[in-house]
Amino acid sequence: MITAALIGVVAGVAAGLLGIGGGALFVPALVLILDLPQVDAEATSLLAIVPVAVVGAARQHRYGNVRLRDGLLVGALAVPGAAIGVVVVNAVPERAIEVAFAGLLLWVAAQLVRG
Repeated sequence: MITAALIGVVAGVAAGLLGIGGGALFVPALVLILDLPQVDAEATSLLAIVPVAVVGAARQHRYGNVRLRDGLLVGALAVPGAAIGVVVVNAVPERAIEVAFAGLLLWVAAQLVRG
């Protein structure tokens, strides 16, 4: 429990500081440190990111940094995408999900370095 709490604190600070979501920190930490299976880590991350996103968005809104209309549009359209993703992730071999997730993180890192 202490390790999970530390993961939450570190990921929360990073989310607030860098605007990153659960996928970039929660999932790798849950898999590598808490030894959760990939799919379980992804599902846990989806739940954990809800309070992080609410608090972070509320605080940023106070600073005038939230584009409410854009955020609500992106969020509303992401809901059916998340539902489809859950069906797919539970039908695909876990190793394929791990490799795809690692590839996504590498691609994002490359884009950030390039950018």
